[in-house]
Amino acid sequence: MTFKRVLLKLSGEALKENGEMILSAEALNHMAETIKAIVESNIEVCVVIGAGNIWRGKIASDVGMERVQADFMGMLGTVINAVALSSRLNKLGVDSIVTSAISPIEGVTVPYQKEQADEAMKKGKVVFLSGGTGKPYFTTDTAAALRAVELKCDAILMGKNGVPGVYDKDPRTNEDAKFFKFITFEEMIKLNLQIMDISAIELIKDKNIKVCVFEMKADNFIAAAKGEHVGTICQKENN
Repeated sequence: MTFKRVLLKLSGEALKENGEMILSAEALNHMAETIKAIVESNIEVCVVIGAGNIWRGKIASDVGMERVQADFMGMLGTVINAVALSSRLNKLGVDSIVTSAISPIEGVTVPYQKEQADEAMKKGKVVFLSGGTGKPYFTTDTAAALRAVELKCDAILMGKNGVPGVYDKDPRTNEDAKFFKFITFEEMIKLNLQIMDISAIELIKDKNIKVCVFEMKADNFIAAAKGEHVGTICQKENN
């Protein structure tokens, strides 16, 4: 069954290609086309993007920067990525808005408000949820889980680079790694699987929200949004 409303959780690296410092025109267009295809399937879409292509905590640690300052730099990086992808979507004829949990930039972003975001998606607009939670010490995983709950999303779609789903250990270095077609949130916590932060899982473990984890490919995002089984489905309880 096709989902009615999904949250796409993208890494910042999804917006660049090898050799590109921050953003790639090709990667931006590729992701924009993917989102357009989902919207054209009459599925409501909101998006949370990381900022790993722009800023990483290790850099802050190496230069001795305080955690709070570093986290706010990361939040600003998510705004940059959201604005870039939103602009590309608009060029393709798909309406979108960039909301921000931190102070808005006049003419570029608007403050995140649940009711306005909900209404925009009902009208077919793609809503970018930038700025994380607006507070330091929380990751984009937590922001994605929080917004998915607030906006009553049916699923969080997570694309991973080079990994087709959830395993009990890294399949790239362990030939005996076990693949999960389905896994519960409680099992993820018990096995300490690093798919989402524990704080993010705690937010959704009792909700009827599925987390679909699959390899970062356009066809996978589109198929998963339509309710097809791609990769691993993480959920409250096994069927």
